Amino acid sequence: MKLKKALSSLLTSSLLLTGCGYHSSTHAQVRLPSGISTIAVPVFVNNTQSYRAEQVLTQAVVREITSRSPYRVVTNDDGSSDAVLRGTVITINTYPLTYESQTGRQSSAIVQINTSVKLVDKHGRTLFENPNYSFREQYQVSREVTSFFDESPPAVDRLSRDFGRTLVAEILEGF
Repeated sequence: MKLKKALSSLLTSSLLLTGCGYHSSTHAQVRLPSGISTIAVPVFVNNTQSYRAEQVLTQAVVREITSRSPYRVVTNDDGSSDAVLRGTVITINTYPLTYESQTGRQSSAIVQINTSVKLVDKHGRTLFENPNYSFREQYQVSREVTSFFDESPPAVDRLSRDFGRTLVAEILEGF
């Protein structure tokens, strides 16, 4: 009986001492230099013909930084911020994924966005850079020819949330 109690105490103590390593999901573990308190995130440059893609992606990044970090975000780069995150939408492509066997019509597609992002501090030092950041989102194509609706803009909206979440996690947590 004493052995069971001792083993139980030892097991409980070791679990409490080792910890689990989890942290709050509302604020990421920040790995940026300590002097940064304000990040400018100007609207991304759009090198494509896709309407408002740069706005959707920029808004998603701003939303993630605001909700997951202690940093203040400004949208214009007037030189007063401690760091600037710039992005460029390089390409947006849509590819067919599946076809209906009876009609041969496309039934689903993938939209792929390639961007370039760079975070620099006020001294011009690069804190984070990825010149070929690529994200994909699958969507279903409307079956009704008479009520055709291009589903790629809603897919870009969904993709932008993943883009913002992943980009901010990589910047803040250093993955």
